[in-house]
Amino acid sequence: MLNHSSVTEFLLLGMTDIQELWPLLFVVFLASYFVIVAGNGAILMIVICDPKLHSPMYFFLGNLSCLDICYSTVTLPNMLENLLAPNKAISFVGCISQLHFFHFLGSTEAMLLAVMAFDRFVAICKPLRYTVIMNHQCCARMAGTVWVIGFFHALLHSIMTSNLNFCGSNHIHHFFCDIKPLLELACGNTELNEWLLNTVTGTIGMGCFFLTLLSYLYIILHLFFKTCSCSMLHKSLSTCASHFMVVTLFYVPVLLTYARPSSGTSMDQERVIAIMYTVVTPVLNPLIYTLRNKDVKRALIRAVR
Repeated sequence: MLNHSSVTEFLLLGMTDIQELWPLLFVVFLASYFVIVAGNGAILMIVICDPKLHSPMYFFLGNLSCLDICYSTVTLPNMLENLLAPNKAISFVGCISQLHFFHFLGSTEAMLLAVMAFDRFVAICKPLRYTVIMNHQCCARMAGTVWVIGFFHALLHSIMTSNLNFCGSNHIHHFFCDIKPLLELACGNTELNEWLLNTVTGTIGMGCFFLTLLSYLYIILHLFFKTCSCSMLHKSLSTCASHFMVVTLFYVPVLLTYARPSSGTSMDQERVIAIMYTVVTPVLNPLIYTLRNKDVKRALIRAVR
C-alpha cells in the first residue's frame, strides 16, 4: 500500500456525538457481539460435528455463520473500544485493512447467498439429480470461488483507496473505515474509485441479488406448475423461507447504502443503515435458521445433551 498523503491516521467519530449515550451503546453492542459469536459459533459447531448436517445446504450455512462472525469482528470490537477510549484514532494501514476485510467478507456473503439460492433451486427443481450436481467437490469449489473472488474484489478497492492523497481533514464521520467516507476526505480526482465502487461492486451486488431472485422465481414457477398438493407446496416453500429472510435482511440495507448517491444520504442515515448489516443481520441470522429449521433445532438439542 502506497501512502503519499500527509495523513498518517484517521479519527473515527463513531455513531453519535452525544457522550451520555456512549455507555448505553457500549452495553448494547457488546451484548450484540456476544450473541453474534455465540449464535453463529453454535451453528458452525453443529454443522461441523453433527453427521446428519453434512449436506450441501448446511455446508453453505456453516460458511455463512463463519462469515457473519468475521464480518462483525471487523467493525464491532473497534467500535466498542472507541466508545470508551478517549483516543479514537486508527492508523492509515489499519483503516485500509479494515476497509479491505469489510468488503472482502461483505462481497463474499453476497455471492454465498446466491450460491445458497442455487442449492435450493437444484434441491427442489431437480431432486433426482441433486446429489450428483451438488456433490462434495462441487460445493467446495463454489465456496472456495466466492471467497477468492471476494478477496480480490476487496483488494482492488484497498489498493486504489490507499493510493489516494489525503491532505485535509482526517475525521471520518462513521464508526468504521468504508470507501464512501474516505472518498469524501480525499484530495484530488476520485472518479476512478467511484467508478470501481459503482461498476465492480454494483455488478457483484446486483448480479448476485438478481441471480438469487431468479432462483426463487424458478422455484415458485416449478412448484406452481408441478405440485398439485397445497401441503407439498407449503412444505417446499418453507424450506426456502429462512434463506429468503436472510437475503432480505442482507440486501435491503446494502442497497440503501451503495445504490444511492452520497449526496442524497446524510451521515446519520449512513450510520444507522450500516448498523443493520454489521450488527442486526448477523444477530438475526442464527435465530432465523434455529427457529425455522427443525434439523438445526434437533442438532442443537443433541449437542446440549
